[in-house]
Amino acid sequence: MRTRIRIFGWMTIFTLLLILAAGIGSFGSSTAVEAQADSYKFDFGSGGVEAGYIGVTATDRYDATKHYGFNTPENMRNVPASGTGVGSDAVQFVTYGTKSDNTFNVDLPDGLYEVRVTLGNTARASVAAEGVYQIMNMTGNQATDSFQLPVTDGQLNLLVTEGKAGTSFTLSALEIRLLSSQPVTNRTIYIGGDSTVCNYYPLNSSVQAGWGQMLPQFVDQSAFVVRNLATGGQIARGFRNDGQLEAILKYIKPGDYFILQLGINDTNSKNNTTEAEFKELMRDMVRQVKATGATVVLSTPQGRATDFNEAGVHSSVNRWYRHATMALAAEEHVPLVDLNVLSSAYFTSIGPEATLGLYMTGDSLHPNRAGATQLARLMAEELKRQGLDGL
Repeated sequence: MRTRIRIFGWMTIFTLLLILAAGIGSFGSSTAVEAQADSYKFDFGSGGVEAGYIGVTATDRYDATKHYGFNTPENMRNVPASGTGVGSDAVQFVTYGTKSDNTFNVDLPDGLYEVRVTLGNTARASVAAEGVYQIMNMTGNQATDSFQLPVTDGQLNLLVTEGKAGTSFTLSALEIRLLSSQPVTNRTIYIGGDSTVCNYYPLNSSVQAGWGQMLPQFVDQSAFVVRNLATGGQIARGFRNDGQLEAILKYIKPGDYFILQLGINDTNSKNNTTEAEFKELMRDMVRQVKATGATVVLSTPQGRATDFNEAGVHSSVNRWYRHATMALAAEEHVPLVDLNVLSSAYFTSIGPEATLGLYMTGDSLHPNRAGATQLARLMAEELKRQGLDGL
């Protein structure tokens, strides 16, 4: 009798272990497939899948039971990439555009998320989600950047799209992390501008930089996030009409700032924009953003490194439609940062040789990383002096 009980006991324990193991396996599978998660890590392409990531190939169609997939996988392609780990392969968006339905969809509970993207091999590409731009002109293979996104309809819809016509728009990895159950962005400083303002990649080590890229180090990041939507070559008409202002207007709210600096490229004859036209384009953007309750700040661009006179004084007050920007700020009663004059005073203080050292080699217009840092410092100091908080 004792022997039978012992045998039954071991058989029972063994059976329970098998059931438990099967249950754990099915539970793990069920969690990945059936439960709607608030964080994900995706590894795209047909190669190996990194530990901790969910593998997704170009053929994976959105499935409501697993809560993710491509809306139109027939418009996706698996491609190689030159990086390592998640960067060793990618998917390519064959059709694209901010309004395209060729998106990667992820079901998410409504809330505020941090979304981090890693591109594959691409010369220049932008990231769109919810039908608007989120990151502008990421350059170089395996470029990485992140943004905050409020989800209000239960699903993230993301794609990689135009940054430079004719190049491949690829995605190697996507990480999504819930920040808050409230689908409202943190207080945000939005920035519009051109190549002297925009981001360059890798963000933490690029030789060239725009002051918008360097501004976060002068901002209280517990109070604000910085969203830099500036792009190289941009003009006022393009910023207003081609999607960047649209992205800002979708999210900007009272308590946010919008810093706008344009004029350098508008003065180029090929862009066919008179100073009067420039002023009215800028006015339209100022009024649209002011109507949201956010604070608009206008900025004038810095001059060229070579704008020194014989006395060693740097001055570029007549460049880049500066007078129109100053007049507009007064007429619309918005703060003005005359970065043109502030930077000239700084350049004069350090002299012509040191000023050249703040610009790209052989380039008198575009600042290097050190120069962009100084411009960002001047911007932040002036905003703080004018009473804007968070700096």
